[in-house]
Amino acid sequence: MGNKFVCMSKKDGKNGGIGSKSKRGSSMSRPKTLMEEELLHRQALAMAIREHNQMSQRFENGSMSRRVGSTSRRRAANLSDPFSGTGEKQLQELLESIKTKKFVLVHGEGFGAWCWYRSIALLEENRLSPVALDLAGSGINLMDTDSVKTLPEYSKPLLDYLAKLPEDEKVILVGHSTGGACVSYALELFPEKISKAIYLCATMVADGQRPYDVFAQELGSAELFSTESKSLVYANGQDHPPTSLVLEKHHLRGLYFNNSPAKDVALAMVSMRPIPLCPMMEKLSLSAEKYGTGRRFYIQTLEDHVLSPDVQEKLVRENPPEGVFKIKGSDHCPFFSKPQSLHKIFLQIAQIP
Repeated sequence: MGNKFVCMSKKDGKNGGIGSKSKRGSSMSRPKTLMEEELLHRQALAMAIREHNQMSQRFENGSMSRRVGSTSRRRAANLSDPFSGTGEKQLQELLESIKTKKFVLVHGEGFGAWCWYRSIALLEENRLSPVALDLAGSGINLMDTDSVKTLPEYSKPLLDYLAKLPEDEKVILVGHSTGGACVSYALELFPEKISKAIYLCATMVADGQRPYDVFAQELGSAELFSTESKSLVYANGQDHPPTSLVLEKHHLRGLYFNNSPAKDVALAMVSMRPIPLCPMMEKLSLSAEKYGTGRRFYIQTLEDHVLSPDVQEKLVRENPPEGVFKIKGSDHCPFFSKPQSLHKIFLQIAQIP
């Protein structure tokens, strides 16, 4: 593994070892014997959507934002639980103290803008402005996952969004898991556009490091990345390096969703797409003059099976951020397992002068 992965563009007319992908890029090929299980997953997804039917959803240019309709005072209190004991006047003062109100949410490997739906609802309940983006080959982005060759290409939807911001507008940028590498890359290119960068159990690697190096310490790479692994996709043929990774359902449940609600797990199972490998293999080039001037914060998840607390602590120790926050009882997906605690930390970081 390691440096043996030399990423190449996908060749025309060649299919990978796990089958060809559609242009939209479904998460994985499914044997017919799993049709009944798939139906159950879709039914669970439908139930989750009905449960949140007060929210309208808008997809624009591969990004997702949600407008939350009117809700009862009780519903608002539940959504804003971290501040449920705060009076309306005090809450208003707290929210008014937040100068940067736009949150840009960047998903991790295999996920898409859809994974932030709870955080989007919570932020909008507090009259903030969240935007969740689909990276290249992810979510509803139409690029073929196996064609994503570089970190800049993978990050392009985020970079395009930041480039189009008005000169006087800044955002709070949040990156989950490998999305942390995209956040670091964006900090290097647009430090003036980012007021704060939040790494959520993310690959906050230093200059010259690869996102893959973080995961290699944790996931037993010999099994997942061996040439015999069923998880690897060879879009250019078996005689070329693998182009993407498709984690099997039992891996996903145990690694990512060990504390997440069943409905959110079902949503993920029918929504996740293959993980492009080339961006994970790319070393970041980060300067003290640009990346080094950014205000970075790290959120640790203490029951994480993908990046253990020890690995996250090492990242923080080797590349110290301005502040560190911890979420007890959270798996690798706190937007599912601990959305209220995550929301509270978002607001705490946003209020820091």
